[in-house]
Amino acid sequence: MREGVGGDEEDRTPDLGIANAALSQLSYVPTLSRYFSGKSARRKTAVRGARYNFRPTINRVPAMQISPPYGFQEIVALTKTHRVLLPKGPTLPVVFRTMNPLPVSYTEFPIASRDYPLVFIGADEGKTFVPMLVLGLAAQQNLFVTAANAWDPGVYLPAYVRRYPFCMTRVMVDGKEAPERVACVEKRAIIDKGEKLFDDKGNPLPEWEARQKLLFEYEADLARTEEMCKLLAQHQLLEPFTLQAVPNQGEPLQLTGMYRVAEARLAALDANVLKELVQKGVLGRVYAHLLSHENFQRLLGRRAEVTKSAAAEKPSGKKLN
Repeated sequence: MREGVGGDEEDRTPDLGIANAALSQLSYVPTLSRYFSGKSARRKTAVRGARYNFRPTINRVPAMQISPPYGFQEIVALTKTHRVLLPKGPTLPVVFRTMNPLPVSYTEFPIASRDYPLVFIGADEGKTFVPMLVLGLAAQQNLFVTAANAWDPGVYLPAYVRRYPFCMTRVMVDGKEAPERVACVEKRAIIDKGEKLFDDKGNPLPEWEARQKLLFEYEADLARTEEMCKLLAQHQLLEPFTLQAVPNQGEPLQLTGMYRVAEARLAALDANVLKELVQKGVLGRVYAHLLSHENFQRLLGRRAEVTKSAAAEKPSGKKLN
């Protein structure tokens, strides 16, 4: 068979279930029985009216329930006394070695589109959408992980991976979102032999400063991502599509549950709407998304290399004399 990919909608091959991947809202909502009390040292960054705080007295807040984001196991509010096991060197945290797909944010679209297919995945029966990078041609297949369990150094490393084991969470008070965010950390990364993030006076150490900057900037970028997705949904620009992949060897593959911008609908938009998309930087992201679909063909090439390597490492079964 000739190696190739296409957009055929006919269901002739197994469903790889990308549509059933756990979706992340990318900011995560804890439930508080009451709001924070008492004074605490905090850092504030204003982004669209939100304040991003670090609260060392967070453990005073009762009944804080936080749902972990996509790929995390259990997260807790970060305190200044926590010691955290930080990723070192090129070795990739286990959670990302089989993750497919992976969330991507607004600012990342141009650079990420060079290496990965960029699609949208729908939630709430198509009412909301989340942009994702496709990392493989099967469920739980990440073709960008090397034999040394590192991310391929020749491609862009997504911010969702770089921020681990930290994330931000929204705060709900009496059913309403408060104008603050709380820094959280993967619970299993908190260990006695971990890195100190703050000195004895409570001042941030270099290990935390860089990660805090990335965390806050990424959270701000998620607001732009959400606005972009709302605009695409509002103007009904997204359509579902199924991708057929035909490798040189083996059975045909199929990816379903993905959405893309419909170029015909885009071309039919009113001039004022197009102007709005241009002014907000959305149109550029749309074309980056569409051009990125050429990378599905590159995924086939990566899959072939992985298959070839696995076959070479497999014992032949012959006895040695």
